[in-house]
Amino acid sequence: MAMASWSVVFSIFAVSVGIYQLYVSPILDAISVFRVHQPLNDFTSCSIIPELKACEKIVLHQPSGKLFLACSSPESRTHWLPPMDLLDAEGRSTEDYVAIFDPKSKTITRLTLENFDSARGLSVHGMDVVPSSSNPKEIFVYLVNHRPPLYDDPKEVGADSTIEIFRTTLTSGKLIHLRTVEDPSIITPNDVIGYSDGKSFYFTNDHGRKVMKLRTLREFFRPAASVGYCHIGNGCKLVARKMTGNNGIVKAPNGTIFVAGSLAKAVHVFDRQEDNSIVLADVIPCETPLDNLSIDVDGVVWGAGFPSVLSTARHIQRPTTPAPSVAWKFGINAGPNSFYGEKFKVERAFEDNGTLVSGATSVVHDAERQLVFFHGIAAPWLTVCKV
Repeated sequence: MAMASWSVVFSIFAVSVGIYQLYVSPILDAISVFRVHQPLNDFTSCSIIPELKACEKIVLHQPSGKLFLACSSPESRTHWLPPMDLLDAEGRSTEDYVAIFDPKSKTITRLTLENFDSARGLSVHGMDVVPSSSNPKEIFVYLVNHRPPLYDDPKEVGADSTIEIFRTTLTSGKLIHLRTVEDPSIITPNDVIGYSDGKSFYFTNDHGRKVMKLRTLREFFRPAASVGYCHIGNGCKLVARKMTGNNGIVKAPNGTIFVAGSLAKAVHVFDRQEDNSIVLADVIPCETPLDNLSIDVDGVVWGAGFPSVLSTARHIQRPTTPAPSVAWKFGINAGPNSFYGEKFKVERAFEDNGTLVSGATSVVHDAERQLVFFHGIAAPWLTVCKV
């Protein structure tokens, strides 16, 4: 009997260890449960701009040095945030906006919407800002809009998200709506990169389904995130599938496309093809989950990371609770390790416990003016640091 009992105990133990290694351990690693906070701040000085809150995505207009921000309110984020399965449409903000911040004068301009008569309003998330190829003074703004469904309960069917295309200039104070792009391939859009024609863009889907019980957990083991491409005249299509937790997307001047995989803890590097399909060229591993990406004039990709996913989740549910932030740099490896196949160099550029930068989802480096900007989806302010 004793031997039989020990056999049962050993079997249960072996099964438990197997389950832990196969299922539990990868999840704990993906959300950085065991990572130790490592403060790092080598900036000359930092200041905060409390007038700008809850700006999930920030984009630098390089020629002018001005910053575009897609903003909401911290309170709204606790109710309406489809990527996090927060689907209380009645609690969402009706005053989301795009702003321009001038670091020189510290002035903030909220852009007024024109020709945008959607009764469901604007619920901003990802964004891109692209000078027009036909008129350098004209700027196209591509926005992810997590609008609620027209009739159905969003808790049952999810958000009816779209990509909105606007036109503006640095001085007009207006955001003129050009078109709404909706398509079955635009499932759960998180971020977008647009082109200078004002008609084409790539976008990331962070999940394969709008709603599903334990959606993120199930898709961790059965990846269903994707990348899509749209052209106003030719429609939309998915160009990369079966990815894990896609988030930010950015493009380099040579056409290379970088996609952040949040739970994949990696940056996926794609080569764009003539038919607008994309081919995976490299995968750059990272120590933490990643949110939005940006690229500076030196060709270095910057990424906002989550040192503690659980802390970030608590911060979104209660924005006054700070969450740690980390910034990563991904550049071409010119060191001796490149000989052994390490093509990219990954560096931690900044890490904070949430006191200065709370729950960062975007980091942007203006290499020309030696400034770094941080903001987050439920953050209380924009942080500006001098390098």
